[in-house]
Amino acid sequence: MEHGRLLFPCFLLVVLFAASASAQLRTGFYSNTCPNLESLVRSAVTTKFQQTFVTAPGTLRLFFHDCFVRGCDASVLLSSPTNKAEKDHPDDLSLAGDGFDTVIKAKAAVDSDPRCKNKVSCADILALATRDVISLTGGPFYNVELGRRDGRISTIASVQRKLPHPEFTLDQLNTMFATNGLTQTDMIALSGAHTIGFAHCGKFSKRIYSFSRGNPIDPTLNKTYAAQLRQMCPVNVDPRIAINMDPTTPRTFDNAYFRNLVQGMGLFSSDQALFTDPRSKPTVYQFASSETAFRQAFISAITKLGRVGVKTGNQGEIRIDCTRIN
Repeated sequence: MEHGRLLFPCFLLVVLFAASASAQLRTGFYSNTCPNLESLVRSAVTTKFQQTFVTAPGTLRLFFHDCFVRGCDASVLLSSPTNKAEKDHPDDLSLAGDGFDTVIKAKAAVDSDPRCKNKVSCADILALATRDVISLTGGPFYNVELGRRDGRISTIASVQRKLPHPEFTLDQLNTMFATNGLTQTDMIALSGAHTIGFAHCGKFSKRIYSFSRGNPIDPTLNKTYAAQLRQMCPVNVDPRIAINMDPTTPRTFDNAYFRNLVQGMGLFSSDQALFTDPRSKPTVYQFASSETAFRQAFISAITKLGRVGVKTGNQGEIRIDCTRIN
């Protein structure tokens, strides 16, 4: 009992410390040091987006993968000479190169202004670029809290069991998101980002070819959609072939993802679970029927995501090169 009493204050200190770090984030953090920051980033991101659409889902996914491992500290951008960084973990190997390139281009644009050079963290540039790609694809434009510092550690081991997998159940999703201070509603709203996502055939082939002994096709899958997926992803397909996660409006950030779930057209079983599980089904219905409800929930959720495990004040550093520590 004595031991338990000792543990509680320590845990409380960790919680309070995390809360105080995120409390130091604020909009306009760079208003004096780099007043043109947001327009510099937006211009670079827009140029990159006009070159390739993958910029949008690639950058958004990069932000999510960064925040869920060691917090939003741009540690996912770090490279290791021995291929032992976060980005080298199997869960991160499918991150699109265009996402990384977007941050590097935006960082170069920021540093081209003498007032801003080496004053803005890569973590904050990634957070701003994420907001911009969401807006460029028709999603909401929201204020981004800034003031993050860049982490100095990036390891393969730290990624293990930190990111959701395509076959996760609602309980597994809720547990993982709760670990990062996010609710079930936050998790469902953030899943809506799949409206502009894509996935490789291998990530869902079991659902369309070998689901179970009696059912080669997952019975929660819309039959017509399953047939289309089999056409796009034949047996022994090139594993690099990627499929849009939203078959209806794949280049628009909208609530179609949720309307698709109602029709049995969630690509991953973790997507469809949001509709088949009675605990999350009402929220899916709400977002499917109201674009406004989805957008409001998404802004709230991605703002909370951007506070996860942040380093502020004198923690971490402002990286001169986003791919390596100073």
